[in-house]
Amino acid sequence: MSNNTHSTAIGYILWIFGFMGAHRFYYGRQITGTIWFFTLGLFFIGWIVDLFLIPGMDRDADERYVPGDADYTVAWILLAFLGVFGIHRFYLGKWLSGIIWLLTFGLFGFGLLYDLWTLNGQVSEHNRSAA
Repeated sequence: MSNNTHSTAIGYILWIFGFMGAHRFYYGRQITGTIWFFTLGLFFIGWIVDLFLIPGMDRDADERYVPGDADYTVAWILLAFLGVFGIHRFYLGKWLSGIIWLLTFGLFGFGLLYDLWTLNGQVSEHNRSAA
């Protein structure tokens, strides 16, 4: 039985903005998330196809990432709405980098890009070390 680390409902909500790759980043598919971002969801065709692929992406993420006290959905919401202030980093107990993000608006945007690529891994690492 797999752990429920990611939410299918959140995946579908993010799919609404899927032409920008949001749901793909959420499920840990950074390369295709980046491609979707720069091609508007493969010219909207990939975006439509993803409507049917989200349940599989959710299952894969549930098997791939470590569950624990830090919630993936909370971390992603904090990154999406307060990422430039480093709130998602404070949530994961990364106080020093959180302060740096806070003082530099997400390390001048480059830190936010880094976090889009690595947030699932950061949450897994936090959950692994907290166990």
